[in-house]
Amino acid sequence: MTDKINELLRRVEEFKPKAAAEIEEFRIRILGKKGELTALMEEFKTVAPELKRELGQQLNRLKNEATERINALREQLQNAAADEASSSGDLTRPGTAEHLGSRHPISLVKNQIVEVFSRLGYTVADGPEIEDDWHVFSALNFPPEHPARDMQDTFFIEKDPDILLRTHTSARWSVRNRPSASSARAVCSATRPFRTARTASSTRSKDSTSTRASRSPT
Repeated sequence: MTDKINELLRRVEEFKPKAAAEIEEFRIRILGKKGELTALMEEFKTVAPELKRELGQQLNRLKNEATERINALREQLQNAAADEASSSGDLTRPGTAEHLGSRHPISLVKNQIVEVFSRLGYTVADGPEIEDDWHVFSALNFPPEHPARDMQDTFFIEKDPDILLRTHTSARWSVRNRPSASSARAVCSATRPFRTARTASSTRSKDSTSTRASRSPT
């Protein structure tokens, strides 16, 4: 019987669980009503009287060490779980919504302007940012020697035929979207033109003239 007690003590000391369920299973197997310690207690009743004192002390030691070991292992797992939770935050808390940002102030003002003109009966003129030479220059009476046609002033994408980034917004309404009987007034949404500083100064007068021309009387 002493060998059985020593073997059980060794198993208790070497027990290394990875989860709380393993600890509970080990406790039931050792200290439960039908566990191995209970079986030793039943066997203890049949030993000789002169051995009961020594074996009784060994059984009490086994019970105490098993109980302390199980409680210590539980505490270790709980502390490890608490440390992991504190390092990663409370996983049970509701998540925080990500801020998606907002529209640019210029876009907000542009949308407000378009809304106001829409209520006044204006239509919104729109068009591509990549245009051909006709819609940017020729149809608006830009002469061939105009500085805006220079390679160093305008962003050309292709040559012959000329394809370029729009240098102004006049082409969007005065050429592509001429006023009709059902749409006598229009506002051109203010997206960016693509031009250098010199082109901007040289085409500003053309932009103003073309914009005025696109607004037919009602």
